[in-house]
Amino acid sequence: MRLATRIALSTALVVPLLVLGAGAALLGLITHDLRNQQNGRLRDRAAAVMPDARTLLNADQQGRTRVAENQHRKVLDAALDVGVRVADANGTLVTQGGPQPADSVALPAPGGGPTTVRSWRVLAVRIAGANPGTLWVFEPTSVTDPQVAAVRGRVLLIALLAAPLSGLLALAVAGRATAPLRRLGRRAAELDPRAGAAGFGRERTGVGDVDELAAVLESVLARYDEQAGRTAQALETARSFSAAASHELRTPLMSMQTNLDVLNAHPDLSPAERADILADLRGDHRRLLELLTALRTLARGDLVEVEAFGPLDLAEPAEAAVGEMRRRRPEVQLWYVPEVAGGARVFGWDAGLRIVCDNLLANAVAHGRTPGEPCRITVRLGREDGQAVLTVDDAGPGIPPEQRAAVFDRFHRRRDSPGSGLGLTLVAQQVALHRGTVTVSTPPGGTGCRIEVRLPLLLADAPTVALPARRDWIGAAAGVR
Repeated sequence: MRLATRIALSTALVVPLLVLGAGAALLGLITHDLRNQQNGRLRDRAAAVMPDARTLLNADQQGRTRVAENQHRKVLDAALDVGVRVADANGTLVTQGGPQPADSVALPAPGGGPTTVRSWRVLAVRIAGANPGTLWVFEPTSVTDPQVAAVRGRVLLIALLAAPLSGLLALAVAGRATAPLRRLGRRAAELDPRAGAAGFGRERTGVGDVDELAAVLESVLARYDEQAGRTAQALETARSFSAAASHELRTPLMSMQTNLDVLNAHPDLSPAERADILADLRGDHRRLLELLTALRTLARGDLVEVEAFGPLDLAEPAEAAVGEMRRRRPEVQLWYVPEVAGGARVFGWDAGLRIVCDNLLANAVAHGRTPGEPCRITVRLGREDGQAVLTVDDAGPGIPPEQRAAVFDRFHRRRDSPGSGLGLTLVAQQVALHRGTVTVSTPPGGTGCRIEVRLPLLLADAPTVALPARRDWIGAAAGVR
């Protein structure tokens, strides 16, 4: 059922009820006013009759028959359209006339106002003087019935007419009022799902409720578009993960298969040859684990949501990474130099920043040594121009300027590199997620390699971070973004 029809039916039901309620209240007020008018009329008639009734009682007590008859006629003439009854102090009826209740009806005593006795309105008044008595004035209560019935009939007539008229009027008004809502429904029904929120084209109608509903629909469509995009990106990430894993794992798996075939075909190998093959198998196994771990971490970065970010001190993941490296590789000469007090607070993802620190140190350990010299690494954390600055310096051969951008590409590694080729790609991915920059340069001494990461410092009380709309580090050659 349409909204306009519902409004019309509701109005057609409610308006007659309101008319009947108002009519009942009006009927009560009219009845009250008519009763007051009747009471006033009884008082007026009693006041008009009182002098003649007093004279009648005096004449009756003195035995003057002709005078009593004249006063009797005057009493009845003064009563006009009401009934009247006069009794002496002993209750003996002196005169009566006009409409009045039967003699058997008990009448009220004088001293009060008008009262209703059965179907009569009665006013009893005490007659003072030498010969006291009681004057009763009567009027039937049905005198007001025609007026009350007329009002009741008109109220019912109006209620009956109000039902269809109010329904039709409400239908017309509701139809006009809900026209913007129907137009909004047609636009929503005609919307191409592929267009999303951009194709909805919200238009202001000037009707607050309709505009609010349109804004809600547009917001829902925008969230749907965002979620659909994230779902598509997740599927693409899964496909890319599978493709990259199958491509990169093919070589170590084939190498392992070859070594296993050799072991199986030549059980009489010398211990030295067997040891070399086993060492190759362990190396290929380690490389497989590193590749899978790096790809999983890269996919995790492609799918992380902004809810994972929060205020944290960059010194915490840096110190944790340095401590872990010292524990695993005690032969490495590793220095951590915090150049500012109070750390460097940023708005970031704790796990992501730990990935940055771990992979920077792993890269420096793998490539930052000169043959015949120990591996020396210096990690510094400072602040500069509203940014947290993390630098990792090593004493290795360095990276030529023309190759520095390529080191962040997926699976880029030197021929003699023991890594997966994804370590610095992970660094670049996380730095991009945190809206920072990462660069490769030469340390001030002129030798070795420096990798510098800059992230925005946390300055606002309620910071936010806008993640990149498209994240495909696992799906394509990324480069520094």
